Amino acid sequence: MQSITLIGYMCVGKTTIGKALAKELGLVFYDLDWYIEERFHTKVAKIFAEEGEARFRDLERRMLHEVAEFENIVLSCGGGTPCHFDNMDYLNTVSQTCYLQASPETILQHLSMSRGERPLLRGKTPDELRTFVTAQLAERRPFYEKARHTIGVDVLDSFDKIHLVTDQIKQTLSL
Repeated sequence: MQSITLIGYMCVGKTTIGKALAKELGLVFYDLDWYIEERFHTKVAKIFAEEGEARFRDLERRMLHEVAEFENIVLSCGGGTPCHFDNMDYLNTVSQTCYLQASPETILQHLSMSRGERPLLRGKTPDELRTFVTAQLAERRPFYEKARHTIGVDVLDSFDKIHLVTDQIKQTLSL
């Protein structure tokens, strides 16, 4: 079976859906950010802060090429991963790519509940956050839309709805 890669903006549910999908399909789940943190024994936020985004994106690209070669996995990528280098074209050659698409409103709602450290969002007021998310989502959308499949995820407010999305992915991929 070819691997499945989930892409999309931060907080759309890539990790949550990825874990559930991998479990349902009997595959191994990988989160690219977690993989980077394990390999380098440091947090992504710390790499961003100490070495800058350019260094992180280069490291991310190299780790993406490493983990995406694994077979029978579900891979969740960071929100910016598809937007740098040739990452999206590469992913389309080695996996079934699914863009988890959510509205800015859904993303902002998920961000308000998120406990994770988001380096790009640090210190922003709610209005600045809305402006930033809306603009960055518009900027990244052309990269996300290169995915082979698009799955709407504006419904992720319960475990039943997570299951509906995993079923939709399985149906879309004929699994």
